[in-house]
Amino acid sequence: MAYDASTLPDVSGLTVGIIGGTGDQGRGLAYRFARAGQTVLIGSRSAERAAESAAEIAALPGMPADASITGAANDEVARRSDVVIIAVPWDGHAATVAALAEPLAGRIVVDCVNPLGFDKQGPYALTVAEGSAVQQAAALLPDSRVCAAFNHVSAPLLADPDVDRIDLDVLICTEDRELVDVVGALAARIPGMRGIYAGRLRNAHQIEAFTANLIAINKRYKAHAGIRVTDL
Repeated sequence: MAYDASTLPDVSGLTVGIIGGTGDQGRGLAYRFARAGQTVLIGSRSAERAAESAAEIAALPGMPADASITGAANDEVARRSDVVIIAVPWDGHAATVAALAEPLAGRIVVDCVNPLGFDKQGPYALTVAEGSAVQQAAALLPDSRVCAAFNHVSAPLLADPDVDRIDLDVLICTEDRELVDVVGALAARIPGMRGIYAGRLRNAHQIEAFTANLIAINKRYKAHAGIRVTDL
């Protein structure tokens, strides 16, 4: 079946929380979703820092006057959100996710973390005991609905107010097929994006690892490369 955006559910009323919303990727996603009219909560270990980040994003060009974006501590954001995006550094991934297991119960959790190492030769994929970052999250969040998505979205493009469209496909890995439509609909709130089902959680490791290739591409060609799937 070809991709058909008209079949996607209405997600405009969902509150999107971003754990790690003070980092580059988290801030960029928060800006795009709030700019599209989504209610956004920025999460951080420091509620004060989260509030400051939310205020800074709300003041960016292109943000509608009625934009809803606020900040709070991670625990509060997890409790108040319908969909929670995990956008923390890999080094703190397990500890952050484990600490939020109770407030994230019953929530949709979208993991966009890429386990990468860096040395003189550039980025490379790290070995994860569970198989991938999202599988680690799923193991730590048995009562949540977990998927991987937004792994390949360029943070500089997300944060640039002069960029109106981001033409790429968001690859979604999950055991829960209903999440594909929900997360795909969220992706479609950002002009130019599509959400594409890319397999079960066990297939996420190569998607996370491919970010190292994209970084190499971007460095070589001075670009902000993404992925587009053909024949859909």
